[in-house]
Amino acid sequence: MFLHSRTKDRPVHFGAYALETLPRDPSVIEAESARQSAAPPPDTETVPDDNLSRIAHNYLEIFAGGIDGDPAPAQAPVPDDLERRAADVKGLAYFLDSAHVGICSIPASAWLDGAAIDDHRNAIVLLIEHGRLPEPSNLAHDWTAPARRTVGDMRAAEIAAVVAGHIRHMGWTARCHIAGHSTVDMQQLAVLAGVALRSNGTAISPFVGADHSLAVVTTEYELAHDAPLAADAERHARGLRQWLGVNGAQSGRERNRRARRASHLSRYPMEQVRRVARPTTLILDDEVPRVPKRAAFFERALQGDLGAKAQKERFNFSFKHPTSQSLFRAIRSLVPFQDGPVAEAAGDRYRDPEANAKAIKSLSYFLGSDLTGICEIPRYAWFSHKEDGRPIEMYHRYAVVMLIDQGFDTMEGASGDDWISGTQSMRGYLRGAEIAGVMAAQLRSLGFPARSQTNADSDVLHIPLILWAGLGELSRIGELVLNPFVGPRFKSVVMTTDMPLAVDKPIDFGLQYFCNNCLKCARECPCDAISWGDSVMFNGYEMWKLDVERCTRYRLTNSRGAACGRCMKTCPLNKVVDADGPLVARVASWLGINAFWLKPLLVPIAAWLDDFIGNGKRNLVKKWWFDHEIVNGVTVTPRASNERDIDPSRSIDPAAQKISYYHANAMPAPDSSGPCTVDRKAALAAKEVVETPDEARARVARGEPRPAHYVPVPPIGADDAEAERVESLYLK
Repeated sequence: MFLHSRTKDRPVHFGAYALETLPRDPSVIEAESARQSAAPPPDTETVPDDNLSRIAHNYLEIFAGGIDGDPAPAQAPVPDDLERRAADVKGLAYFLDSAHVGICSIPASAWLDGAAIDDHRNAIVLLIEHGRLPEPSNLAHDWTAPARRTVGDMRAAEIAAVVAGHIRHMGWTARCHIAGHSTVDMQQLAVLAGVALRSNGTAISPFVGADHSLAVVTTEYELAHDAPLAADAERHARGLRQWLGVNGAQSGRERNRRARRASHLSRYPMEQVRRVARPTTLILDDEVPRVPKRAAFFERALQGDLGAKAQKERFNFSFKHPTSQSLFRAIRSLVPFQDGPVAEAAGDRYRDPEANAKAIKSLSYFLGSDLTGICEIPRYAWFSHKEDGRPIEMYHRYAVVMLIDQGFDTMEGASGDDWISGTQSMRGYLRGAEIAGVMAAQLRSLGFPARSQTNADSDVLHIPLILWAGLGELSRIGELVLNPFVGPRFKSVVMTTDMPLAVDKPIDFGLQYFCNNCLKCARECPCDAISWGDSVMFNGYEMWKLDVERCTRYRLTNSRGAACGRCMKTCPLNKVVDADGPLVARVASWLGINAFWLKPLLVPIAAWLDDFIGNGKRNLVKKWWFDHEIVNGVTVTPRASNERDIDPSRSIDPAAQKISYYHANAMPAPDSSGPCTVDRKAALAAKEVVETPDEARARVARGEPRPAHYVPVPPIGADDAEAERVESLYLK
């Protein structure tokens, strides 16, 4: 289509593949129900004896901790319409990247021989497509080839644990059945749920064949059922209609386009983007201070710096939906495994930085990253102190930076600050923690120190690393990077390591000009936290300074949704630019990257056209989730939900906007505990000492020292000698 994506009218709960177009045969139910119960697998499942398989199996066992659990003490208000209930569950599973999802009744024959049969009558069957193997010449091929099924089983376990947790948080019992932990015949249920066919004794997908893993969630929660596939369904999964993308499903030509790209390249043509020596915004490397984790505003809220209400909601704000609560628990379970012992070095095999970098990128895409870049870690990207005030010594040279797409279709159905916003973040954080954790463990098994740096526990700041790894430019949204293909619609995760790696250069796709002339994110910000003015210098960085305090307070105390991502939702660069995307977006993307001289003409047109065609409005076809809130452990209907769309008529005078500046000298001491109340009046007055980028360049050229407000508050609990040593860490 010209203006809109081909998928615009396709509900999320249909999935990427056109499973709904295949013929069905209800008579299969009788035949399958008459089968004898299958024997349970051996007590000791055999895991392939390779590093990556063992690591993936260990992660599967972590997710197995969410197999069962007690439901909430009361059931959530859900509709009697079983189809609508099924759309919620299927939408979640597809949001988590299942290839197929089906629901069926559980016949007696589907319970494994000798298994205890419980009162669950419904099975949700998840089919997960295996990752693409790197080329045989790629070092990662030997890592991934024997581990393909185990990694698929791990991903299936992750999705099943979240889906089951979601149902339990709504008040119904639910149990996961995953590889090594199942009391049901998953292949039979896949046939009954209409996601697979029987072929030579195994279940195959009509679209992806046998290259898949299965997981099942059994539950008492009543849902609409799917009919089994007809015997000739596989034939209908091929042909011109599927190639073109029938019903708005992902087209065969888009799948082929991705399959033709080298495995170390993302699905997006980042190799076409111009590379430059330094990020496109000014960074005064010698002046940027290392900052403590205690200074981050979510940490400040946790400590009580923003008052009692923000402190209370810090434990709740992004986790108060059944799905985000389920995701949050899975995220926390991975934290203890971010680091570990390092095996004996692997000799000379990994001395080539170029080959290593290709292998690492291929591994990241095999595991599910959407975009990956590599950089050396500048000293200011390391936090200076942990949350408890302990100093952080810099310990690795390289950062592998990965971006996880938060899901265009789901964001299309949302306002950006409604009840799915926190879930979108949590999904990105879980997937990132899983990918980086497995990758770090793989490198340690090869003899290289490596640690995953996640949202839950990171010793590095991600924003400067995303810039230096060539994955985006700093945007008007403030302390947020935009990628030329997914815009701001991502969460980041980092793996740090000492493995020799070839690094990527920063990129320039003209974003500074675009953001200078597009104010849509600022116009649509619900708390007026995004600057309407020009970029300034803040702690050594050039940026459009976000009012972080105001943004944090809104995200924490938003009573009509869970957190906020409205700037991501409404940004014109939040778009689809693959073969299934709208022609105008693909053309604009190509011109924006390759025709810089056209930007004075294109940017005003692009900003106007984005509003004209309604980008940033909610597309309710895509809304699969229930608006729910967890209150005192029970899922209830919230009192209100944000249902805002865009407002092109809104205007604000930049001169009248008040932005707070909490420079390094206004941060709490790194080892301070308890409230260190913010002084907003002083932060507003701090605008007077802010430099423009040109003023900063001129000052540096004159040889003048860095501003005093770039110097962080020193620790308060150490003796003089220790305080002096720790303070020196800020500028090392």
